[in-house]
Amino acid sequence: MTLPPMEFNWLAVIAAAASAFLLGGIWYGPLFKKAWCREAGMDPDSKPGHPARIFAIAFGCSLLSALIFALMLPTNARAADGFGLGFVVGLFFVAMSFGINYAFAQRSLKLWMIDSGYHILQFIAYGTILAAWR
Repeated sequence: MTLPPMEFNWLAVIAAAASAFLLGGIWYGPLFKKAWCREAGMDPDSKPGHPARIFAIAFGCSLLSALIFALMLPTNARAADGFGLGFVVGLFFVAMSFGINYAFAQRSLKLWMIDSGYHILQFIAYGTILAAWR
């Protein structure tokens, strides 16, 4: 197997990772915070123990996934191609993997839809940003 050339834009990778934070702040904030907390069995008014640590881990994971996505994206991909690939990765890799875990953990369909919806949009944003900003 021959690997494609490793061509990517670090600024685009950082912007894609940052887009996950922006989206997450909206998605798990005003849009779905109460529903997500209720379905996850969490108090919506509780404060996380170490928010800096949580955000650092989340950003590190976002940065790594954006980097690997950038490396997998064909060099001739346009924004529409990135959008499509992001949708496929988000829906068929991430959401379906969550579906398996949530089924065995007996978590609600609503929680799966909230979490999966975020990640589908996250990877759509990654693909669009990374393909548009070469």
